[in-house]
Amino acid sequence: MTEAAKPASTHESIQIRVAQAADVEALAALINSAFRVELPFIEGARTNPGGVRTYMEKGRFLLAEDSGGLAGCVYLELHGDRGYLGLLGVEPSHQGTGLGRKLMEAAESYFREARCIAVDLRIVSARTPLPAFYRHLGYLETGTAPFAPEVPAKVPCHYILMSKTLA
Repeated sequence: MTEAAKPASTHESIQIRVAQAADVEALAALINSAFRVELPFIEGARTNPGGVRTYMEKGRFLLAEDSGGLAGCVYLELHGDRGYLGLLGVEPSHQGTGLGRKLMEAAESYFREARCIAVDLRIVSARTPLPAFYRHLGYLETGTAPFAPEVPAKVPCHYILMSKTLA
């Protein structure tokens, strides 16, 4: 994307907050829009409102929004002294603006405040640009895991596990 094609909004206009029950429908739509890139290797939508509610029972979502509505999200779950993050998604018109990094910083801040010593995440192996993105943010690959059998994959996939120690 050229500089001229990127949205003109600055991150000062982006507010980050915890998702509420009223956000479920819009959050499911945002996740599915942000994860359209997975359509070549995963069948169907990434989630639905019921799936978002299930996530919200176990953890929380941080939402990034501006005057146009939801722009991004990240899911957070506490596991003792470790945090798990997933579903980092940015609405397509905001991709490439640094919003993903801003959400990652907010997630790590949340985990530090919860006294976590590390953050864990997993990515789908077919999303080849993602390991480099997370390595740039200080995450290291720690292993692999089998792909969730309930997810209808179109191509062979596995999870790449990554972690970062929090200072």
